[in-house]
Amino acid sequence: MGKETGFLELDRQDRTYADPGSRVKHYKEFVIAHDETALKAQASRCMNCGIPYCHNGCPVNNIIPDWNHLTYEGDWQNALEVLHSTNNFPEFTGRICPAPCEAACTLNIVDQAVTIKSIECAIVDKGWQNGWIVPQVPANKTGKSVAVVGSGPAGLAAAQQLARAGHSVTVFEKSDRVGGLMRYGIPDFKMEKHLINRRMVQMEAEGVSFRTSTEVGVHVSVESLKENFDAIVLAGGSEEPRGLNIPGFEMPGVRFAMEFLTQQNKRVAGDDEIRAAPRGSLTATGKHVVVIGGGDTGSDCVGTSNRQGAASVTQLEIMPQPPVKENKSLSWPNWPLKLRTSTSHDEGCVREFAVLTKRVVGENGIVTGLDCVRVEWVDGKMQEVAGSEFTLKADLILLAMGFVGPKKAGLLDQAGVALDGRGNVAANTNDYLTSDPMIFACGDMRRGQSLVVWAIREGRQAARAVDLALMGATELPR
Repeated sequence: MGKETGFLELDRQDRTYADPGSRVKHYKEFVIAHDETALKAQASRCMNCGIPYCHNGCPVNNIIPDWNHLTYEGDWQNALEVLHSTNNFPEFTGRICPAPCEAACTLNIVDQAVTIKSIECAIVDKGWQNGWIVPQVPANKTGKSVAVVGSGPAGLAAAQQLARAGHSVTVFEKSDRVGGLMRYGIPDFKMEKHLINRRMVQMEAEGVSFRTSTEVGVHVSVESLKENFDAIVLAGGSEEPRGLNIPGFEMPGVRFAMEFLTQQNKRVAGDDEIRAAPRGSLTATGKHVVVIGGGDTGSDCVGTSNRQGAASVTQLEIMPQPPVKENKSLSWPNWPLKLRTSTSHDEGCVREFAVLTKRVVGENGIVTGLDCVRVEWVDGKMQEVAGSEFTLKADLILLAMGFVGPKKAGLLDQAGVALDGRGNVAANTNDYLTSDPMIFACGDMRRGQSLVVWAIREGRQAARAVDLALMGATELPR
């Protein structure tokens, strides 16, 4: 334990942000990190609980009290080693994870949780700055080869673990760049893409091969993978977006969030407009934007729309507005249901809750508005509120209502693996094996849309299962 009375002497002080008026003018990260003295002080607040609930709150089971203590002591290199022992990519989670560990922190009972996420990010950033993060090349090769389909966090974690175990690993990515949803779904102002590129260089030095612009099931058949590899790991994500079955849905001004976000990320990467927008340029500039969906993806659409110069941004959520503060006696240490206001919301957005969309309004195929009605929930059932109909002015409607599962055409149709009741690839969390004895599955493709931490956890565990299946024994951690 760092300082026995740290949590009594010091209040929680998290990272701050650049002013909204300045940060909406660019797509770079805008977090203002603590200096080393402040980080040590915040790390000293860790209580080193007898039962550290943060462990259970963190899907990758980060050994949080240990690296908090090492940070407090100024032993950054050992803190980095402890951090990497459970998490391949702390610079990703330190930026885009919602931090369920902090919700589970004992000090969160009094709304003073340790700034776990900020400390995690600082440790790994310092590791890169000081050259402590280097390729871990295996001493011996196993002679076995593994194909990993998908280069999101699950695929990258699985690939890195398998390569370090001595297997020859090839990652197949259908997009032109590695990273999956982190590359083209997460805006650069939340996570800049050089962070992915840096890990890619490390992994290539460890023996991982990347084949981009190669879609398995289209450019390469599943059968050819079976012929050329000893095992296959499906880590393709949950990509089928939930649609909006209302009149006018088919109008060109109604688009899926991922198309909108991907285009902007490609522009930031330097792609020309034609390459960035195969279906035509999609921007919010000068438009009245309505985002349907109250989650993180919807929030990302809000932040991107503001940076593109939208005339107005409105975000709709069908569920009622949650409480501003949760009931700790009912929720802690679990992830609570409460109102969450993101940095994108702070930049300018009207948020509407308990709203059902009824019809897209348009003239000559051009979207001009969205008919809505307010709803209430009675005994778990949604009911429209009589006389509450209203119309929002809209030039662009972005659908951010989540995903319903992995795409079936191509890859899964050819693989022929069994699916579960929700349409995800069926595999348990013991061996991650599908109905095909040489095909494994992990991440969102297996569990449905989820968090980056769950993807990394499943990628690591799937890698262990593959190594065990190929070699009969494994030293990879679970």
